[in-house]
Amino acid sequence: MAVPTHVPRKVEVQLDTGLRRDVGKLSLLFTGVGAIIGSGWLFGALYAAQIAGPASILSWAIGGAMVMIIGVVYAELAVMFPVSGGIIRFPHYSFGSFASFSSGWTSWLAAAAVTPIEVLATTQYADPYIPWLMDTKDGVFVLTGPGLAVAIALMAVYSVVNVLGVQLLTKLNNVLVWWKLAVIALVIVAFFVLAFNPGNLTAMGGFAPQGVGAVFAAIPAAGVAFAYLGFRNGIEFAGETDNPQRNVPFAIIGSIVITTVIYILLQVAFLTALPADAIAGGWTALTFGDGEIAGPLAGLSLVLGAVWLAVLLRVDAVVSPADTGLIYAGVTTRLSYANARNGNAPQALTKLNSRGVPWVSILLMFVVGCFFFLPFPGWQQFIGFITSAFAISFGAGPLVVGALRRQLPDQDRPFRVPGGDVLPYLAFLASGLLVFWSGWAINEKMLLALLAGWVVFAVYTAVAGDRMPPMEFRAGSWFPLWVAGLLVISYLGDVDPGAPADPGLLLAGGDGPLGLLWGPVAVAVFSAAVYAYAMSIRLPAERAAANISQLPTSDPV
Repeated sequence: MAVPTHVPRKVEVQLDTGLRRDVGKLSLLFTGVGAIIGSGWLFGALYAAQIAGPASILSWAIGGAMVMIIGVVYAELAVMFPVSGGIIRFPHYSFGSFASFSSGWTSWLAAAAVTPIEVLATTQYADPYIPWLMDTKDGVFVLTGPGLAVAIALMAVYSVVNVLGVQLLTKLNNVLVWWKLAVIALVIVAFFVLAFNPGNLTAMGGFAPQGVGAVFAAIPAAGVAFAYLGFRNGIEFAGETDNPQRNVPFAIIGSIVITTVIYILLQVAFLTALPADAIAGGWTALTFGDGEIAGPLAGLSLVLGAVWLAVLLRVDAVVSPADTGLIYAGVTTRLSYANARNGNAPQALTKLNSRGVPWVSILLMFVVGCFFFLPFPGWQQFIGFITSAFAISFGAGPLVVGALRRQLPDQDRPFRVPGGDVLPYLAFLASGLLVFWSGWAINEKMLLALLAGWVVFAVYTAVAGDRMPPMEFRAGSWFPLWVAGLLVISYLGDVDPGAPADPGLLLAGGDGPLGLLWGPVAVAVFSAAVYAYAMSIRLPAERAAANISQLPTSDPV
């Protein structure tokens, strides 16, 4: 089929074939809710309180608002192009192979880390009852030898469920989400009934004892942003839902609204249920018993005398992370599939079994996921890296929205974000701020992961040769420029002025002149410049149309 010689204003969307469209409206919503309510709700309330005190309530509200802006922008794309693994495939449409692999690599790597982190959360919460699963080294929980075997076994279970098909996955998830919603609602009500100390909200230094900056620092550091990242599932499973125009916006917006309300109420309930002696040493030294590190909500329940609630939380500590890990095992699989559909990974990753599931991608997810148990031993050590990597990958979507409005202005947009470039820019800015607030110690590791990805890409390109699509380096040049600029700002930033220097850094940084006031200003100005640059170097309309239609293309730009 020839490449169109005229300038197209719209294009016929080529949907995935072979995938089963078995995900209904409620099931798609619950893939988001189920992924969001994972280990984040079990640990986030404590960590956010330690960082920001009572102002941690604002951290959850601001984090939810930022993710909502990103989510609604992606909803426009996912409804236009309801394909599997959309977050990786959308950049390919407007900016070509190099941009799609670069953002897709970070997205896939971060997603591949989520299932292992949920396994770690399960084993950490079980520590008081099964002490041979984990040890503590320098205050950090690490897997023992037997614990590693159990963790790998759990990864295998999640993989098998995904191999059996998306219909079984979503049905199981629906049941588990109803359980999780019931438990978290019960915990909130129980905390309010058992102890309500509103004075805690102004005790020990006032509402914001660590300053306004701590509110923003807690968003990545306490797992606030990490907890919300599951909204993406409404996008990743768009190619497998029966009515994307109706179901995708409902799932994205609904999952964020529901969980934002839940997390804010839980944070308030947690803060006001704390006894006075728990915060006597200040919020940063918050403690209320021997079990709070392994299980903060269960530990507080025991302090309040609600043994039954602590037992219920121990049970849910297996269910909640397990459900999120199960869903993310499926998400990681769809991302591998999407990379291969873009032509940036071996085509074996697109092979489907009789149930319409990319089984080779599941096998890859299992192998890579098990390796994540080695370098990142504790829950908190995972969340910063995952948040930063996901934020980098989310940044591409807003640029694609802006570019496609210029490339294909007449394309049907059943769900259109109003305001021109305003919301896409704000979503792009939100992604950059999440990276900045993660801090240099985390972002340095993200850079190393990205460099490793480019090495993998170079090797695969050399091996694949002519089978690779055009790189489109010029159109994708905004990505390394954006990442480099964010890293410079992060290096010169100081998101936690009171924290000691990290001895594990390869390059000393993170204590520069750009604090939590001027740092975001720098990110905002830089993001505007990159946004404008990306619009100027976007692919020509005919090239974007060919990428969407998967038509042959001419020489790369």
